[in-house]
Amino acid sequence: MRKSGWDIGHNGEVTSTSLNYAARAPKINRPNTVAVGTIVWLGSEVMFFAGLFAIYFTLRSVAPDLWASETALLNVPFSTVNTIILVSSSFTCQFGVFAAERMQPRSVGWKPSQWGMVEWFFLTYALGAIFVAGQIYEYAILVSEGVSLSSNAYGSAFYFTTGFHGLHVTGGLIAFLLVIGRAYAVKSFGHKEATSAIVVSYYWHFVDVVWIGLFFVIYVLQ
Repeated sequence: MRKSGWDIGHNGEVTSTSLNYAARAPKINRPNTVAVGTIVWLGSEVMFFAGLFAIYFTLRSVAPDLWASETALLNVPFSTVNTIILVSSSFTCQFGVFAAERMQPRSVGWKPSQWGMVEWFFLTYALGAIFVAGQIYEYAILVSEGVSLSSNAYGSAFYFTTGFHGLHVTGGLIAFLLVIGRAYAVKSFGHKEATSAIVVSYYWHFVDVVWIGLFFVIYVLQ
């Protein structure tokens, strides 16, 4: 029988085998629990927005004439510009993630190539805030033209779908502020702070993709 670290040779002598099971065992890299939890939660958010899309399509199918008259009030060029602003924020967010992954919380120079996570996330926050402000402005115009949450089925569908998305964008903006504040609060920017930046980027990219779908359905297909 083989003993730990020793072997009995064929001539009866005891010899060392220098077995190190711990060294030979394969290393298991476990996935980050925060990242996995965020992805699972975003899966539930997919189902939530799928339900909103289903509501929109169902109401549109039973009231095509109403949809034709109400969608004529939409300012498609304005919404297109607002969409471009939000989509561009995904790129700035990802540049912030790249900076966080190389453990660079703040800039080392004035050039964008020298920016850190904080600067890129501040720019992302500004773009997201502009999008929300644009959406509020659009709501004000539509309400002045008689399209409100309680005006008809179209108003309910429009404000529920875009409104819940706007709330999600606002939640993302708050998350950016928390990550930026944490970068200033800690003495040393480490793995935990970088992970926070990465999971917030997951959420932000998800919000952007959802809006692309909403924009295509509401403003393009109408």
